[in-house]
Parts: sequence; structure tokens; C-alpha cells
Amino acid sequence: RDREILILSRSSVMGVRGLQGFVGSTCPHICTVVNFKELAEHHRSKYPGCTPTIVVDAMCCLRYWYTPESWICGGQWREYFSALRDFVKTFTAAGIKLIFFFDGMVEQDKRDEWVKRRLKNNREISRIFHYIKSHKEQPGRNMFFIPSGLAVFTRFALKTLGQETLCSLQEADYEVASYGLQHNCLGILGEDTDYLIYDTCPYFSISELCLESLDTVMLCREKLCESLGLCVADLPLLACLLGNDIIPEGMFESFRYKCLSSYTSVKENFDKKGNIILAVSDHISKVLHLYQGEKKLEEILPLGPNKALFYKGMASYLLPGQKSPWFFQKPKGVITLDKQVISMSSDAESREEVPMCSDAESRQEVPMCTGPESRQEVPMCTGPESRREVPMYTDSEPRQEVPMCSDPESRQEVPMCTGPESRQEVPMCSDPEPRQEVPMCTGPEARQEVPMYTDSEPRQEVPMYTGPESRQEVLIWTDPESRQEIMCTGHESKQEVPICTDPISKQEDSMCTHPEINQKLPVATDFEFKLEALMCTNPEIKQEDPTNVGPEVKQQVTMVSDTEILKVARTHHVQAESYLVYNIMSSGEIECSNTLEDELDQALPSQAFIYRPIRQRVYSLLLEDCQDVTSTCLAVKEWFVYPGNPLRHPDLVRPLQMTIPGGTPSLKILWLNQEPEIQVRRLDTLLACFNLSSSREELQAVESPFQALCCLLIYLFVQVDTLCLEDLHAFIAQALCLQGKSTSQLANLQPDYINPRAVQLGSLLVRGLTTLVLVNSACGFPWKTSDFMPWNVFDGKLFHQKYLQSEKGYAVEVLLEQNRSRLTKFHNLKAVVCKACMKENRRITGRAHWGSHHAGRWGRQGSSYHRTGSGYSRSSQGQPWRDQGPGKKASGHSWER
Repeated sequence: RDREILILSRSSVMGVRGLQGFVGSTCPHICTVVNFKELAEHHRSKYPGCTPTIVVDAMCCLRYWYTPESWICGGQWREYFSALRDFVKTFTAAGIKLIFFFDGMVEQDKRDEWVKRRLKNNREISRIFHYIKSHKEQPGRNMFFIPSGLAVFTRFALKTLGQETLCSLQEADYEVASYGLQHNCLGILGEDTDYLIYDTCPYFSISELCLESLDTVMLCREKLCESLGLCVADLPLLACLLGNDIIPEGMFESFRYKCLSSYTSVKENFDKKGNIILAVSDHISKVLHLYQGEKKLEEILPLGPNKALFYKGMASYLLPGQKSPWFFQKPKGVITLDKQVISMSSDAESREEVPMCSDAESRQEVPMCTGPESRQEVPMCTGPESRREVPMYTDSEPRQEVPMCSDPESRQEVPMCTGPESRQEVPMCSDPEPRQEVPMCTGPEARQEVPMYTDSEPRQEVPMYTGPESRQEVLIWTDPESRQEIMCTGHESKQEVPICTDPISKQEDSMCTHPEINQKLPVATDFEFKLEALMCTNPEIKQEDPTNVGPEVKQQVTMVSDTEILKVARTHHVQAESYLVYNIMSSGEIECSNTLEDELDQALPSQAFIYRPIRQRVYSLLLEDCQDVTSTCLAVKEWFVYPGNPLRHPDLVRPLQMTIPGGTPSLKILWLNQEPEIQVRRLDTLLACFNLSSSREELQAVESPFQALCCLLIYLFVQVDTLCLEDLHAFIAQALCLQGKSTSQLANLQPDYINPRAVQLGSLLVRGLTTLVLVNSACGFPWKTSDFMPWNVFDGKLFHQKYLQSEKGYAVEVLLEQNRSRLTKFHNLKAVVCKACMKENRRITGRAHWGSHHAGRWGRQGSSYHRTGSGYSRSSQGQPWRDQGPGKKASGHSWER
């Protein structure tokens, strides 16, 4: 198992710039082939009764899990679900437990990197559609693009398979690394070089995994340190100097080349990236180490105006209980907030005791690396086979150490992260600097100015409430149990928040306990979330903490102030049971990644616009208590990718009021009231979000699982005039035929050719299904989630086949494969959709009846049904939607019917 292998550089790998390629070309010896079955057996023998557990960074694994040959048509969801089931079964058979983490939101510090990747994806999508039009076939795997909605539906697929699935309250890598360290996990499975930087459990590559044998590659951070002449505690410094998702690669480019020019140990066959990494490492070990603990980093590095960001990048790698020798560690002058603490947890079991696997061997001495003044001991490598076990405590009264970031001016120690059971204390900040001038954002209708708190970095504006009765409530602490942002207005809000769990998370995992170690450990958070509890306490003390989020401390607010409702939303979010709801209610900011959309097709609008009115109505439901006396509400920031959007700023989208029979119910009624009659109100609210209250009776007559699909089809055909009867036939026929097909039959389907319009329609429908997830969870789950999971109602290749047949004029009987029972259902579903559309003055016709206005237009032409308060739409009446241009505000009518 000690044979070395070469890992090729992958441009898609996240994390530290150039490190993956460096490992493959220069340090392949840090990669060792291992077998999960053997590792699990070794773990069981060392810790009897403990279940070997692997923490899975699911976002890194999506492209490796998606094994179906076809990916262009909207997704082969039955095949994908089957592949996930095989993945889970294989590890379960080996006695290995899997914990899956998904990204819950994009951190502000990583927004620029997110935008950069989305714009890169746009260029890739353009090439994909160019290829389709030229060759009428799917491009090769080298142009592979994951189907829309894959991350969202993978969460639900894994939960359906009985797996513990968690959604982070920020990007997941920190929570994955924390969970792996604190729960003594077998390792982390993913594809992100940041896991080489975190001082956590071993890191295994998903791309090198052979599922049949359970062989993969372990990347040893201790061996990496040996090759670079560094300590494990130096790796965060190296990562920030090289560039990562927080520190732009170009920030220290000139510094790296200065290191390179003075580096004398360059070997002939090393690539430039490898030389730079070796040179920077050499500078750290031979130059910076001389001043460690004696000088501040800004005195020995060209940090300039990027000091705060750099310290934040460094601190982002510190897990609970860890300190960095590169920060001053002075015990005096710690400012605390009485005895309040912050939970690091996003795990549903965070309030339960989490005993750690431990025995006499786990307390053995480990070679340490220490800084001159830091007194921090950093465990060094003990070999790939004897993976070091990290003892969390060794004394009789365990107190988890707090990662410290200190102020270089006052040399005042600031604890950076805390846990409710480890007696850690909340940091206080006394930043005396006055706030920057506050920009105002103005809605086009209400013209009401809304002040925004801004950070020095772009796109970090936090909307604030205004007006004499707006009751502005500023977040001044973080809830000790849930790490949830709480709007403190008095002592009553400082209540402990219980963590709710679902049946999956309540399953107890037997863990070994050393008699002397009985601890409750926090699970995970990130540096930014820790800083949200910072308060301005003493304006007379001059503190310039470079580890802060910016030159001043931002006071955070949540869009919704009802802590009880926020706790419910947070629970559903963490347990991966909802989609976007908590993001809207907490930060008022959401995002949606790329969709396979043809930027040259003027006839079909982007899904971002088609489904925006639904989102706007959901905003009005979720943000009901943020309205002031003038009945206006703050805008939600939407980072939605669509052709022509440069993503320099989010779209500011205001809620859209809706009419519900009996009035709009409160969230407490929809979410907490268990009376049977409330289910009717939940369904009324869901239909109102789609503006389909008038079609309630027809939809209720539709059988499962087609009720949700019909709702979505009615909405689509009302919204988009360029959808025709042939499209409707294809959508309904594929859903009916899907019910009688096996996974192998679907895998063997081969459409005659690939049509670019059908490609976009397939992605459009799947994005509609993700919108249904949002609406259903916002309304209290009136429909079973399984009814709109794509493996139950959609198959990409099957839809493509039906689309091509329908486009050629094939009879309905042919589309339904001569199945008479399907024919009856087909006509019933078609009648429901057509009748509902006629109520909105939308007659669905075949292409033969299209007039010239359908070319390059969308939305009803000449319709008198307009909304004037639907927010910032980019399409206005009678104008091609793409001609609006990015960043423009709509003036006048909205396009929405």
C-alpha cells in the first residue's frame, strides 16, 4: 500500500492555488494508496465499539457521483439516484458510516471567487451550445457540466437513502474539517486542497476512489510539511501567501516572485508553480521563522491595506481549540462578555454529549513543533498507517483551548471561537473608528431610502431598517446553542436555543469513551460567524485587530426578528430539509448557479426571470414581519446567473404581495400549527405563490405525483408565450412514460440527436422543481417532497426523445408508446393545464399557429394584466428580455402576467 502515485492537476479543484498540481508533479510521495476496509478494521480494533465514520464534502463529490453517460438533456435522475444508492451501500457493507455536508450559503469573503467561477462556467456553457448546434450531439466528458439542481436534489436523495445529511451555515469546508477532528473520524472524503491545510483528520481523494475495492488515495499533510520544511501550523500562512478562496491569487504575486528569485535550490524539472511553492515555503522556514513571535506579520510581510483580509484568511483555518503561532499570544487584557458563549455547532446533535474515542494509545506523546513565544504544540506526522489520533483534552477538568487572534497594536488577546460547554468566552471588540458614510438604496416604486451598512470590501452591504417605528434590531450576540443570528432587544432574547433534529440525526452513534474524558464539543463554524458576536465596548481603547472582518466591526441584522421562527428555519436548513428559506430570513441574500441556457436564443427567457415572481411572493411570506408602517419591505439580494449578467452586484428584488383566500397566514400558523385544517391553508398559500389559486379545484383532482408537475407546467405556460402545444405534449408524455421504465431502460435510451432548445427546456423544468422545493418548505410542506423529486417526474433523455417526436408531429399514441392507460391520463393532465391557462387568457397552440411576434419575444403581448410592484425586473412589456442589459432597473410595467 506504500506505492506512490501521481495525481494529475485538475483545474476544477478548489482550495490553495497551485497546490494540487504541485502535489502531483513535485511531491507525489505524499499520496499513498489506502483501502477504506482496512482502515476501518484498524479503527475498530483500536476503538472497540466505535463506528468508523467518514465526513463527506458532498459539493466536491457531485461530479464524481454523477456517472450517467448523458448529462446534457437535463439530468438522468433515476440513474443518478441508483448510483448514489450503490455508493452508500458499498460503505455500509464495509461497516463505515458516512456524514454528508453541503454548502449552505456563500460567504461574503468568497463571493468574488464564486463570481469568477460562475463567469467561467458561462463561457463553458457558450462552448457547449456552440458544439451542440454544430454537431447535434452531446460533447465529450471533457466539456462535462453538472445538471442543474444536482446539489439540491442530492441532499434529498441521500436523506431518502437514510443518510445523515447536513447543510452548513456557510461554505462547508470548515464544518467538515471541524466535525472530522472533533468526532475522531476516519477521514474526510473530498477534492479540496484546503483539507491539506486544516490540521484535522486524514484527507482522502474522491476522484481516486475505486468504489468496487474501496481503494483511494490519502494525501498526508505531515509528509507535505516534511517536503516543504514547514510545521503543520505554518500551512495556513503558506496557503494565504499562495492564494485561496479568500485571498486573491494576485495579491502577493510580486512577493512570490521575489521569493523565487532568491530561492537557490531550484531543480531542473520543476514547473514554475512548483518552484514558487518551494520558494515561498523556503522563505517561511528560513526567514519568517526567525521573527516568529517577535514581529507582527505586517512587519515581515508586504500586507499593506490587505492586512485585515490576510489575518482573516489565516484565522479561517483555525479549528475549535487551535491556535496559530503566527499570532501573538499574550494572556493579559482579554475582554469577555460576562460568561456568554457561542456554540460552534451546526450539527443537530450539538447539545448532546459527544464522547470521543480514546484509549491509552491516544494519549501517547507526539512529536511537536513549537513557535518561539506561542507555546503552541503542533502534532507532526507519524506516518500514513499510524494516523495520529488527536487527544482533545488530557487534564481532569478539560477546557478546550480557544483559537486566538491578537491585536498587533495593543497586543491584546482576542479569542476567536468558542463552544458552550468548553467554557470559552465571547470576544469583545472596541473598535473606535467611526463608520464609513452609509450609502442608501432606493426602490423604484416606494422611493424609500434604505440605509446599508457596508464593509470596505465590495458587495457586503447589510440592509438595515429605518423609520421611527421600524424597531431596528441589531444583532449583538450569537445564540449559544444554535449559533443562529439573534436580534437582541432585551435579556429575553438571550435564551438557549434547542437544536431540533430529524429521525436520522437522532440516531445515536456508539462512541468510545475514555473514563477520564467526558466532554461536550462544539461542531463547526467559520471565522466570519465567530466575529458576528463582536461588540464595540470601549471607544477609548485603541484596538486595530487585523483578524477582524474589516477595518470596523459590522453590526449584523437578520431580515426576520422572530427568534422562534428563525430557529425553526435554521433547523430545517441544517437538516437539509429546506432550500433557501433560512438564507432569505437571516441574511436576505441568495444565489443560484449556472443553468444550461443558450445566450443566443432570444425566444426563451432565463429561468432566473421566469421564476422570479414566485420567489417574490415567497419573500412576502417569509419577511412579513420586516414591513414598516408604509408597507414596504427591504429587498432581497439575488445573485442569480443568467446570460448578460456580469454579477458585479446582486439584483435587488422586493417582495410581491399575493392574495390568499382567508388572508395570508403567519409563519407560526404554517410551520407550528398541527391542526388538520391548517394543511388546507398551506396548500392555498403554495398555490398563491404560483398565482394559481383559481385552479385549486382542478389541481386537487390530479393524482400523485403529477399534481406538483401540473402546477409547474401551468405556471410555465402562462409565463412564457414561446412554449407551444408540442412542448406540453413532450413534458406530459415523458412524465407518464417514466413511471413504467426501469433504470436500465432509461440508461439505454438514445435520442436521435440533441436539440439545443430541448436542452434548455429540460434545465428550465428542473429549475422549476428546485423552486417547488423552496415554495413547499416556505409554506410548511403541504405536498410530499417526493412528488417533485426529479427521479419521480423527469428524465432528460426521455424528455428529449418525446420532444423530438412531438416536434416532428408524431401522434400522441406514439409519444405514449401505444399504452392506452397512459392515454387517458395524458388527456386528463393536458385538460387541467389548458383549462388553467385559459383562465389567464393564455391559449396554448401548436407551432403552426404561431405569429411573427413569437420570434425573440416572451411574455404576453398586449396583455392588460401587469404588476407594477414586482421589484427590479429586467424585462418590460414588448421588449426582448435580453435587450434590457445587466444591472438596469425596470421602469414601468413588469413582464409578469
